[in-house]
Amino acid sequence: MTNWLSDLASGSGPLYQRLADSIESDIDKGVIDAGAKLPPQRDLAYDIGTTVGTVGRAYQLLRERGLVCGEVGRGTYVLAQRAESPKPELQPAALGTRLIDAPSGKLRFDSTAAPDVGQGALIAELLARTAEEHPHDISSYTRDFPERWFEAGGLWLKRNSFHPSPDSIVPTLGTHAAVMAAVAALTTPGDTIVFEHLTYSQISRSAGLIGRRTALVSADDEGLDPDDFERVCAQKHPKMMFVMPTAKNPTLVTLSAERRQAIARIAREYNVVLIEDDLYGELTDDPTPLLAEYAPERTIVAGGLSKSVAAGVRGGWLSCPPAYRHRIRVAHKMMTGGLPFLLAEVGTRLVMSGQANDIRKRCIAEIQARLHVARETLAGFDFKARD
Repeated sequence: MTNWLSDLASGSGPLYQRLADSIESDIDKGVIDAGAKLPPQRDLAYDIGTTVGTVGRAYQLLRERGLVCGEVGRGTYVLAQRAESPKPELQPAALGTRLIDAPSGKLRFDSTAAPDVGQGALIAELLARTAEEHPHDISSYTRDFPERWFEAGGLWLKRNSFHPSPDSIVPTLGTHAAVMAAVAALTTPGDTIVFEHLTYSQISRSAGLIGRRTALVSADDEGLDPDDFERVCAQKHPKMMFVMPTAKNPTLVTLSAERRQAIARIAREYNVVLIEDDLYGELTDDPTPLLAEYAPERTIVAGGLSKSVAAGVRGGWLSCPPAYRHRIRVAHKMMTGGLPFLLAEVGTRLVMSGQANDIRKRCIAEIQARLHVARETLAGFDFKARD
């Protein structure tokens, strides 16, 4: 293993970093195979003429990168296959940034935001009323969340027999922020997160930007393949999986109860946290139980107002196991700077008054009307849609 010596002499930066980089390079090239045991720290320190502490720091850096795992008394081992490291630079166009607004009266086909069904006037009225009633709250940071914000989250995330309690809720600045707060709180740089091979790319790219690795699992016409999920778990040791079981973006597939049960079983066996994005489930009446009902101790359910009420309100919530809640709240504050009182209060009032549900019904009717037009226009062509 002393063939790293030449690399160490020619590299730059602290010695422990050069050592870690050299080992990573050999892992990438296949010089060091998956499952191989790295030399004991004391032996390697002697071979390359450095201290045990330096080698220990190098091994720790490799663990943070998700390349190795260590067990007391057994040593340090190279983990099986890993996804490519996230690219350091991403252009705005690659991230889906939209620079041009659609002309008035035209439909946008590059947005999945809730359609305009006249909700703007109601929201404007709520904004004005909230500002008038809470002038001090909207002019400062939000330090204490009113209990009604948690109650609104429990009400909005309620689905079929899933009834989250207010004390499981974290109010967030939209569903994307909810998911990323969970990612930041419950994983560390170098950890692997599982995504379907076709998924909501903004989450996978955002995870890459904060140093998380990705592993892809295959899917068929019925959705995510549990057998392939188990293979990925066995080979890549992921900490988390992001999944949209109901009306998944972009395929619209809904997982059966049997597949959800299988996913929950595998996640429990391999100790994988599940993030269940139910943002599009809010637009359906699908009776299938949520993943959270099959694995409540490890499933985070995220949802919000952007697809079914109004994207500009940025209303979002997640429900999580009690052990995760504080960490996720702190991570959300660190990543977003905090929750604006004005937006959170307006989102809460929409939900608690029942107006959000009324808007949701109108949005569903509008989507169905557009689907009818699409079916007439595209008659004779194959395309996927969901009633």
